[in-house]
Amino acid sequence: MERVAERENREPEFVREQVAAGQAVIPANHGHDSLDPMIIGREFATKVNANIGNSETTSDLQGELRKLHTAVHYGADTVMDLSTGSNLDEIRETNVDYSPVPVGTVPIYEAVKRAGSPEDLTHELLLDVIEKHAEQGVDYMTIHAGVLVEHLPLTDGRTTGIVSRGGSILAQWIEENGMQNPLYAKFEEICAIFAEHDVTFSLGDGLRPGSIADASDEAQFAELETLGELTRTAWDHGVQVMVEGPGHVPMDEIAENVERQQAVCDGAPFYVLGPLVTDIAPGYDHITSAIGATEAGRAGAAMLCYVTPKEHLGLPDEADVREGLAAYRIAAHAADVANGLPGARDWDDALSEARYEFDWRRQFDLALDPQRARDFHDQTLPGDNYKEARFCSMCGVEFCSMRIDQDARDTDGEMDAIDTETDLDTSAAAAVNLPPAGTHDTSAVPDLPEFVDEAAVHGHDDGTAADGAADAEEPADD
Repeated sequence: MERVAERENREPEFVREQVAAGQAVIPANHGHDSLDPMIIGREFATKVNANIGNSETTSDLQGELRKLHTAVHYGADTVMDLSTGSNLDEIRETNVDYSPVPVGTVPIYEAVKRAGSPEDLTHELLLDVIEKHAEQGVDYMTIHAGVLVEHLPLTDGRTTGIVSRGGSILAQWIEENGMQNPLYAKFEEICAIFAEHDVTFSLGDGLRPGSIADASDEAQFAELETLGELTRTAWDHGVQVMVEGPGHVPMDEIAENVERQQAVCDGAPFYVLGPLVTDIAPGYDHITSAIGATEAGRAGAAMLCYVTPKEHLGLPDEADVREGLAAYRIAAHAADVANGLPGARDWDDALSEARYEFDWRRQFDLALDPQRARDFHDQTLPGDNYKEARFCSMCGVEFCSMRIDQDARDTDGEMDAIDTETDLDTSAAAAVNLPPAGTHDTSAVPDLPEFVDEAAVHGHDDGTAADGAADAEEPADD
């Protein structure tokens, strides 16, 4: 709690009160030794989760570790390992070992692989897999315990049916076995496992809408009512809870969805996927969803689950992770600025001042993705002399509006010269609302394996590698 307070620029007592009231969670398994603790709650800076993981057809241990480090470097506050392919144990353990941010999983995926098919799942197998994940140091788990027998008929007539992996698996199990959801039936036993290892619930929205046509329907809200019940049960067992929210919602319904969850779940942190505000843009769903994510964060969602350009199309690679995180760090920061979080706008002001002063190097350093900003500038004006220039290639010398404005203010006219300076060192902003993105204490992370090419992971193409966790004598930035 003291470390969280330091990162959020809040008093430790306030952190304690929020966690005790269930309004915030600190996902921190006792067995996650490399963790730099963080907090998720609407009174704190909006957080971003990055989904990584392999599939039956794509990615291996090396690829997943590279994706993990790409995610952390570009600002993920948590990562979820959604692997469904091979080497699940090894990938999960490696992610926990090398991640300074909380690691989440969805244990039903492994349970299905071990059972052979969804209908062959047993209560005992599910509990065994959940306990194993807890013992391996996983900080939070998605548990789709809110999908009940009586909810399934409510999905009839939907445009896209049940789009959640976990929700569809459990629906098939219920249909085949004629019994109640085993995760609901065994929920108190799961609570006991979570309490022992200090694992946080991420109560899954197995009946979330997979298209804007299905948003805010009976099935979604019936499951939400059950998630409210389960939230209170988990609290009774001393277990932290956040609640997952819908993936496709028209813009005008997003705030209502957030407010409804907060009321039904007694203020437990809301963790939303997107939401996507339109369904027309495969290949650009990091944009369609970041629009919705900004509105969700403004309305009170505590954490945003990123969407990459590959959503609906394929398994994300490192480049997609980078693109998704850029979109969602922008969304989270924009929400914090809109909500007036202490100091959140200071970063914007500092960059704007550098832009007006034509301080190109500082502008690059303050950018969300410094390498991208520098590369784009240098595509047309690559020389060092252009780092001192009072123009860029957009307008050139003659038509640069800021140069014209400065020259006008330098005369003895009616306009005063602009002289402002924002001191980020004294800003009240939380760490995630200050540059650089991806600032975590990595001093407890083991040395990186040789196969992790940091230059490639971090986007450097100048022959130099970014500082890695293994080289850090003090908290590193990646």
